[in-house]
Amino acid sequence: MSSTPSTSTEDLGNDTPIGGRRFGADGDGSPAPAVTRAAGILDALEAAGGEPLGVSDLARSLGIAKSSTSHLCQALEDARLIQRRENGYVLGRRTIELAGAYLSGFDEVRSFYELCSRTSALRQHVVQIAMLDGTDVLYLARYEGRSRFRLAANIGERFPAALTATGQALLAVLPPAEVARRFRGVDIPHMTDSSLSGIAALQTRLTKARADGYAFDDEGVHPGVVGLAVRLTPRHAGGPMLSLGVTVLKNLATEATLAELLGELKSVAAALSNPLIFG
Repeated sequence: MSSTPSTSTEDLGNDTPIGGRRFGADGDGSPAPAVTRAAGILDALEAAGGEPLGVSDLARSLGIAKSSTSHLCQALEDARLIQRRENGYVLGRRTIELAGAYLSGFDEVRSFYELCSRTSALRQHVVQIAMLDGTDVLYLARYEGRSRFRLAANIGERFPAALTATGQALLAVLPPAEVARRFRGVDIPHMTDSSLSGIAALQTRLTKARADGYAFDDEGVHPGVVGLAVRLTPRHAGGPMLSLGVTVLKNLATEATLAELLGELKSVAAALSNPLIFG
């Protein structure tokens, strides 16, 4: 894994604050307040995790009047971006269609499932593709494998990049100064007794990942769960920063198993980065 980054301006987010929008959910200062407020409604419904939110709840989260919130909900419902339930609103089916259209732009995702199915070791476990987004990783694809368990992140979920193998594999591509900038003022959450603590510990972990060519998470997110990850080289200049990782129950993570999984991760990563490798 190279310590010399090849990053896109989109990923670095030079103008937009990392981890958040430029404008508040109430639209104050936005050139298009209604659009910003509508986006705030979608964010609130996403954070609700499928639980319906009423107009009063949404108005409170946005900090605007209920009447204005009601009008925005009507417009979003008409666009099928949200749908009404008996006790409030949830995200609509149109968001799934938009997510599918977004993911279709990633060539790596389209090839991911078939390549995982061809392996001997990886196909026994949960394998994922993740994208760096500020100080988080966003999961774009998930291969279930045969050892299914609920603790691994689902498509569309975010986790702290500092704690996950997929996140560390991506952060290791960045110079230490850029890592420090991203995490300035950011508290790394303590999720388990094995979670690393502070930027100094993160930088040490990333130095090791750069030297090893892969990242390893040893119960930093979930007790009894470990992860391996490698970076995917973009297929074209300016492509997104993606990583490929596997999640394993620790009681199955023998040295021989981890070595086999790492070898297959690297092979699949090479194929995803250059489709001419595998037919």
